[in-house]
Amino acid sequence: MSADEADDGEGRGSGGPAPVRMPGREALDRPLPKRFYRSVSVGPSATSRGHAVLLDGRTARTPGRRPLVVPDARLAETIAGEWAAVDTTIDPARMPLTRLVNTAIDGVAGRMDEVAADIVKYAASDLLCYRADFPEGLVARQHELWDPVLAWAAQHHGIVLRVATGLMPVAQPADAAQAFARAIASLDPFRLTALHVMTTLMGSALLAIAVLDGQLTPEAAWEAAHVDEDWQIDEWGEDAEATARRARRFEEMRAAAGLTRLTAAEQG
Repeated sequence: MSADEADDGEGRGSGGPAPVRMPGREALDRPLPKRFYRSVSVGPSATSRGHAVLLDGRTARTPGRRPLVVPDARLAETIAGEWAAVDTTIDPARMPLTRLVNTAIDGVAGRMDEVAADIVKYAASDLLCYRADFPEGLVARQHELWDPVLAWAAQHHGIVLRVATGLMPVAQPADAAQAFARAIASLDPFRLTALHVMTTLMGSALLAIAVLDGQLTPEAAWEAAHVDEDWQIDEWGEDAEATARRARRFEEMRAAAGLTRLTAAEQG
């Protein structure tokens, strides 16, 4: 965000929403802008319902020139904390909630149906539906971590998915997709963004919605999503580069889960 991306008005920019992608990914390749503001605060939005992040008393803006306004005061304060922590350069990699919220405002709010449909597509080939047939230890671990999530999804959301052994595609019942669509139909752009990010990071819409609903902690869901990988690590050892990449992805996962918690009261 540059100096002209803070304003005391809140008119929408003229550009359309950005494509749905991992939040802030494109910004990581640009030269980092310098910090241009002295103070960071939170205040009521001047023209819309919500809480604005203020830079020197002026409403901050997203890369798409939209006001940085969120529904929950706690979320606004947390985002403001990221801006206040900036030293000399504004580094999106160190501002995960800001990146997520920018994506929600610029890339998701105007295309909710498309993003929701993308999540439902993941459920049709969900990680939890494809099981190993050997070795016995891996099979048992998949059952231990995955079966309770499938049972919970069926009981609480009516999402009943077929499970198969191996990698051959398994056709899922049409009513399962419909049930998943109903389960996420009332989400606002912020929670839908978080759900989409968690789904793509884990390859499982079921694990993501379990985190969203508070059924699983982010750590438990992440462990369940990496059963196969962890089994291979135990067998063959750890790769340092892969471990570092996984740690970075988990930080994105934690930020998305944090966004769901900070907007939970508003949803309720």
